[in-house]
Amino acid sequence: MSALWPALLPPSRHGDDDRCVVAADGVHLTMKDGRRLLCGTSGLWNVNLGYGNAAIADAIAGALREASYLGIFRYENELARQAADVLVELAGARHFSRVQFTTSGGSANDLVMKLVRQYHALRGQTHRRLIVGLAEGYHGLTFGSFALTSDSLGQQIYGVDRSLVRHVPPNDIRALEGLLERQPERVAAVVVEPLLGTGAVPLRAGYLDAVGELRDRYGFLLVADEVATGFGRLGEQFASRAWRKAPDVLITSKGLTNGTTPAAAVLVTDEVFDPFRRADALLAHAETQAGTATTAAAILATAGEMARLDAIAAARRLGSLLDRELAELVAAEPLVASVSGAGCFRALRLLTTDGRPLPQHEVGNVVDAVRTAGAVVHPGPQGIQLIPALTYTERQLGELLTAVRNGLARYAEHRVEAVSCRQ
Repeated sequence: MSALWPALLPPSRHGDDDRCVVAADGVHLTMKDGRRLLCGTSGLWNVNLGYGNAAIADAIAGALREASYLGIFRYENELARQAADVLVELAGARHFSRVQFTTSGGSANDLVMKLVRQYHALRGQTHRRLIVGLAEGYHGLTFGSFALTSDSLGQQIYGVDRSLVRHVPPNDIRALEGLLERQPERVAAVVVEPLLGTGAVPLRAGYLDAVGELRDRYGFLLVADEVATGFGRLGEQFASRAWRKAPDVLITSKGLTNGTTPAAAVLVTDEVFDPFRRADALLAHAETQAGTATTAAAILATAGEMARLDAIAAARRLGSLLDRELAELVAAEPLVASVSGAGCFRALRLLTTDGRPLPQHEVGNVVDAVRTAGAVVHPGPQGIQLIPALTYTERQLGELLTAVRNGLARYAEHRVEAVSCRQ
């Protein structure tokens, strides 16, 4: 067995060739056991344009030959400058003005938690230190982001400090307003995902409007965590561009390089950057591999390929197809209780064969059954997530949903057999 310790797999599942990928192209994976599977997860929600994009690979190779390692730790590099300018343009140049690069969505959330507290401190408001997130929100597993992630995933065991973090229910403006009324001058920022990744729960437009109005009234910073939703996942370059009350800070990561290099970016408005500029203040965050020339080349090439492939329009078409096909799936498949999500980010809540909500410990068995049926899907709360590449064809979507149906049938058959054996 290999010495590899894979992430989020118990030791009993290490070394399984059924989970070992040896190659990927387009929207398919080739496994070590020889099977060719349809990818229904866009990698880890990050390969929005499919695997093996030649333009992105060539851009990275060129940067490696010409620049090797060039970072942004006390220096700048020209490709990072260009990538920052492109991101500001994509996110809205009339709104955002500065970009800080990191290597992951988790580390970007860590950076943001530092940034918003220092922003207020530079303005003489050192008491503003609370960060508010949403219940069911996911922001990463590094120590800062782990505190902000609401699910109980062992934070207490690992000694994660959550004393300066609060969580309120999503789409419940009264809960947030109540917290602000109790502690009106302590909240530094409210961090929201346009669609909560754990359960694929979209935030309603009216709720986002109200959060923006509370921001204007109470003076906290509004942060849009678009790690998962950026780069077309919900049918917009960034979902927060459609908000009536624009965020002060934007985080993006997963689709940023089409999954080719570790990268994330934090964009801020000129108003947020201004206290740092006036005080000539350092933000104490830096990473060796953040903003390297190779990463910047990947960002620039990904943005170019998004435009060339008209990926936003493709995402909207695929989202409409998912609306139709998943409605039919719910109507026809007794094990599917409901569908949530939007655009190209969906979750299926499932039932057992006796009509009860699928226990969480059974989700892995459903994922395995769908993989046996020919597709890779992601586990979710009491069900599975479908996160196809934006470039999926209608035929490929049909193949994915066929694998889901066959996988559910296989799971149901095995569960009935297991119950019969116990009896």
